[in-house]
Amino acid sequence: MAIRSGVSSSLVLPKLRHPARLVPLSFLAVILVGTVLLALPVSRQGADAAPLLTAAFTAVSAVCVTGLVTVDTGTYWSGFGEVVITVLIQVGGFGIMTMASLLGLLVAGRLRLRRKLVAQAETKSLGLGDVRKVVVRVALITLSVETVVAVILAARYHFGYGYELGRAAWHGVFHSVAAFNNAGFGLERDNLESFVADPVITIPIAVAVIIGGLGFPVVVELIRKTYRPASWSTHTKLTVLATVVLLLAGFVAYLAIEWNNAKTLGPLGLGDKLLAAFFSGVQPRTAGFNSLPMADLRPETWAVTDILMFIGGGSAGTAGGVKVTTFFLLAFVIWAEVRGEPDVSVFGRTIPHSTQRQALTVALLGVGAVGLGTLLILMTDGHPLDQLVFEAISAFGTVGLSTGITADLSATAQIIIMFLMYTGRVGTVAVATALALRVRHRRFRYPEERPIVG
Repeated sequence: MAIRSGVSSSLVLPKLRHPARLVPLSFLAVILVGTVLLALPVSRQGADAAPLLTAAFTAVSAVCVTGLVTVDTGTYWSGFGEVVITVLIQVGGFGIMTMASLLGLLVAGRLRLRRKLVAQAETKSLGLGDVRKVVVRVALITLSVETVVAVILAARYHFGYGYELGRAAWHGVFHSVAAFNNAGFGLERDNLESFVADPVITIPIAVAVIIGGLGFPVVVELIRKTYRPASWSTHTKLTVLATVVLLLAGFVAYLAIEWNNAKTLGPLGLGDKLLAAFFSGVQPRTAGFNSLPMADLRPETWAVTDILMFIGGGSAGTAGGVKVTTFFLLAFVIWAEVRGEPDVSVFGRTIPHSTQRQALTVALLGVGAVGLGTLLILMTDGHPLDQLVFEAISAFGTVGLSTGITADLSATAQIIIMFLMYTGRVGTVAVATALALRVRHRRFRYPEERPIVG
């Protein structure tokens, strides 16, 4: 019996320590801690504690860097509660395992092999020897961008809008952390609608969103090889190209569709329209801030936003969605198939079949998650389909944009939204890998046969 118990323990522990399972479990652990903290009376303004569902929803949204809320952040939560939310956003964006690896590096001066494996799973670094550098650079980039943006915002809040110095500094820090980590939490009742025509507020936030959404490996490579695009890796080239294309598409779509909408861009001057369209086109990259009232956008704009939110941002960053590399890799796969080419090539490099399968798996699991989530919400809630689809995609893409129905959803629907946020942040492949855990290699192959496709 003792031998059998020992064997069982030796088999179970490696599974629990596997990075594919540690990352999702760590996110769950932090969500649990955040829920407990936000459920404390000290976290809410007034004498009463927040309901458990409200605390849990906010914790999931913060750790998953989404921004969907059922209560107004600036008026419902106390200063302590806002600090808790900020920390949860930072931890979620930085990556639970990346932060654990950084703490291990600072305390022990070295990284153990298991922590390196975990950090590799979170940062998508290519080699174990690079993990130490990746983790330190992630910390430096995060701190640098957030500090610069916080200072700019705080100065604007103080000198431009008369905020008391302490309040201005806190608003600057909170929104810079939320922006870089692509979380759409705001301390104003209308998010950023009051600043729709203020470039000193909206542009730094938009830039932080873009940098955070590129992905840490891309940012590091751009810093090192800014003036040598020819030497960029295929991943960096693909991410930058896709980012530029999608940002331009979002800007043009918002500008063209909302140009004469009296409730959005219509009353603004030309310069303010361009600024608002640019800022609004950036946010579906999974940021979630809004300077235009989302409920008043035209259905066509909602549809464009749905597409952009589902695609999301770059891999190994703070953005969600199925990722731009996934979407554009599949586009190259389709192009190669249409042209009858046996291999898929991108920027002079052949893409392995395993990577193509991974992209297809991520995309289809994403479609499945959004489709199933929307169906389940429809069964429990009576809001229009287009609004529920928008909400489901926003949750899965960890965007945080909403047409204003989040607080009105039923408790069951809110729980489904929480699941979509968690799935979107951890990643559909990570969840599936955590469940399967083991890779099985067959020692034989079945005879080939071609089913009719199409």
